[in-house]
Amino acid sequence: MNLTLKIWRQKDSKAKGQMVDYKVTDISEHMSFLEMMDVLNEQLVNSGEEPVAFDHDCREGICGMCSMYINGEAHGPDRGVTTCQLHMRMFNDGDTITIEPFRAAAFPVIKDLVVDRMAFERIQQAGGYISVNTSGNTQDANSIPISKHAADEAMDAATCIGCGACVASCKNSSAMLFVGAKVSQYALLPQGQVEAADRVQNMVAQMDLEGFGNCTNTGACEVECPKGISLENIARMNREYLSATLKG
Repeated sequence: MNLTLKIWRQKDSKAKGQMVDYKVTDISEHMSFLEMMDVLNEQLVNSGEEPVAFDHDCREGICGMCSMYINGEAHGPDRGVTTCQLHMRMFNDGDTITIEPFRAAAFPVIKDLVVDRMAFERIQQAGGYISVNTSGNTQDANSIPISKHAADEAMDAATCIGCGACVASCKNSSAMLFVGAKVSQYALLPQGQVEAADRVQNMVAQMDLEGFGNCTNTGACEVECPKGISLENIARMNREYLSATLKG
């Protein structure tokens, strides 16, 4: 395939960015999107130009590092995949592909397509943990009875990889699906009950402090989430928050 790429280029967080056009040729439909970007960068380096900076690590849809806004969609036109799992067979010969970083005030651009998602880390630090007895007299996890339904729902919430697609796809740049998933994975289990009230209040407070918007209830976050995190987690977080504030 021969493609035209319109890519956001920005030298650093303070510089003014712009869209720049590039041509790539002989792209195989079997390539991943990031492999196509590798081809472009090799082409740029060989011609003495600055390669396009973009986040990546595992390239297996696990780490949540890759984060591109492709043709107006977080992670591109496919569903249930991250950018690194997106394949070029989703595009056609002669296509023009627009590639931008995730856009949100809480995700400032570092360079080109790389954004700073440390806001998510600070939300996690505010309450994404449980108390564990490490004195040497720890309780075996298998000795705590947990219903299959609760365990499955907790695991579904825990599949969130923190990529930020929910924020990028939301017109309010809301992080409520991310925070809802992180709250839910503990709220559904007995191990998470010790800090339950403090957790939800602290994580929501940090989310607001980071500058994320409120939920729009349009559901774009669930549609574009590569792990299919359900909106039910936002509802659960709201219930947990209401309960915590009433108890306080």
